[in-house]
Amino acid sequence: MGINFAVVILIIALTNAPSSASLVTFIFGDSLAEVGNNNYLKLSLAKSNFPFYGIDFAGGKATGRFTNGRTVGDIISAKLGIPSPPSYLSISEDGDALLKGANYASGGAGILNETGLYFIQTLSFHEQINKFQRTKESIKAKIGEGEANKLCNEAVYIIGIGSNDYVNNFLQPYLADASQYTHDEFVELLISTLGKQLTRLYQLGARRMVFHGLGPLGCIPAQRAKSSKGECLSQVNLWVQQFNSKVEKLIVNLNSHYYPSAQIKFADTYPAVLDLIEKPTAYGMITIILYYKF
Repeated sequence: MGINFAVVILIIALTNAPSSASLVTFIFGDSLAEVGNNNYLKLSLAKSNFPFYGIDFAGGKATGRFTNGRTVGDIISAKLGIPSPPSYLSISEDGDALLKGANYASGGAGILNETGLYFIQTLSFHEQINKFQRTKESIKAKIGEGEANKLCNEAVYIIGIGSNDYVNNFLQPYLADASQYTHDEFVELLISTLGKQLTRLYQLGARRMVFHGLGPLGCIPAQRAKSSKGECLSQVNLWVQQFNSKVEKLIVNLNSHYYPSAQIKFADTYPAVLDLIEKPTAYGMITIILYYKF
């Protein structure tokens, strides 16, 4: 069983950290973490402001989250005793809100810029990092370079990305990457690109990062539909585990270069999600419905 994601977040947040009242979080990712950025992208086809999104969230209305309730970021923020950071595109760059963190996640986003192109408009991980760079410049202008560097160094960065690079890219036979690469080549492209992106975040001041791995994508409905018996696709799940393993090794390598100034952690969510799918009654559930994700 991999390290529990929430436990990893709490450990890295509380180690040599300021008080929870002053803790700042920056969140990057896809629909599993988005809190409304795509609502501000006029051309985006990946939006969730429809009934019944948000029915179990405070107020009972859609908020741009791809869920009936809270995202992982919302839950982790609550455990840290801080407000969940708002979507970056909803915040004025001239205000004080950015000093408390921001959420850059975008439904349909991927590690690769070409991932999710058929949603017309999303914020890829590369673009999310660009937005963070603008955030840091805004913070510098407001509180000065020294304090801005301190804030960014002490913040916690929660990153979860890569699912769409499979679901809405490599596993779509009519897209270029599916025909251009073998899986071994594709996963190396993902890891190489991700390494550059995490390095760029480090260069922008990120010192405490948590990357959570992919879940068993072979078990989502879009993949099960390819099985004559509606079963999880073992090959897809093996690919996901290969990706997770390589990300974990990448993070070990990055830590060896940046130690002791940075600590980057890998949180393996795969075993926990698979256990939930295979043994729903152990978690008090009778039926598990896995919605197609963006």
